[in-house]
Amino acid sequence: MARVPIDEVLARFQEHHAALFGIAYRMLGSAADAEDMLQDTWLSWSKVDHARIDSPGAYLARTITNLSLNRLTSATVRREAYVGPWLPEPLVTTPDASDAVEQAEAISLAMLVVLESLSPLERAVFVLKEVFGYPYAEIAAMIDRTEPAVRQAGSRARSHVRARRPRYEAAPEVRRKVTDEFLAACVGGDLNRVLGMLAPDVTVWSDGGGKVQAALRPVRGADKVARWLLGVMSSPLPDTGYHRVDVNGEPGLLVTVAGVTDDVLVLETGPAGIVGIRVVRNPDKLERVPLPDRPFRPRG
Repeated sequence: MARVPIDEVLARFQEHHAALFGIAYRMLGSAADAEDMLQDTWLSWSKVDHARIDSPGAYLARTITNLSLNRLTSATVRREAYVGPWLPEPLVTTPDASDAVEQAEAISLAMLVVLESLSPLERAVFVLKEVFGYPYAEIAAMIDRTEPAVRQAGSRARSHVRARRPRYEAAPEVRRKVTDEFLAACVGGDLNRVLGMLAPDVTVWSDGGGKVQAALRPVRGADKVARWLLGVMSSPLPDTGYHRVDVNGEPGLLVTVAGVTDDVLVLETGPAGIVGIRVVRNPDKLERVPLPDRPFRPRG
């Protein structure tokens, strides 16, 4: 049987690249790990007898799903020993980015944190069924489980996600305005203004991974959160820059110090104000973050 040319093999892989990254990133919460899974999937794909594969998409999805399941099991153990709150690795783009791949595959940090609380099996089934629309029978064949077991895992995952996912989503332009006002209030050291923007039960999660300074536990309650924010933001270094970015498709902030990414921040809003603030400071999770061209100056 004739061998499939390598350029056609590569073209078939690239055709499914965005979807494969989306599966792995949603399962692992790490862009770096997702890229590793893509590389391993390519190695498997490049060696297989392509003449015997009826559905390249199904083969590739099955391969990256099982690779991600194996990685997720070991990642769960590592995260149990993680220093401080664990947050997913952010996908950062500029608000006017035309790269449809990053935008289409975006999933909020808040939702990724919800998925983190699922078992590996539940997470795989939820991602494949609810996000990518695979039928249960096909998922069962992908991950070598019975269809009833997959249906049960999917039901548990949906119930869990429904109970914990954010219930309120403001329009992007509203969230951008809130983010700009929040930054101006914090940098300006205006305690009353910051307090006025926070919901009473607001929580801050700051992920430094034990490598940079960050709160080792979530900070909860408007007064504590406001004072914590002013303590870390009201006296910025002279070479601090602020950049409007999209963080996993949502309005966020990128903060640089001396031209180096220092942290990425995204707000979660609700009817009563800001209900969640997630700050990624772990430098390992910021290596892939592109630096925008010019910072903007917060205005009170």
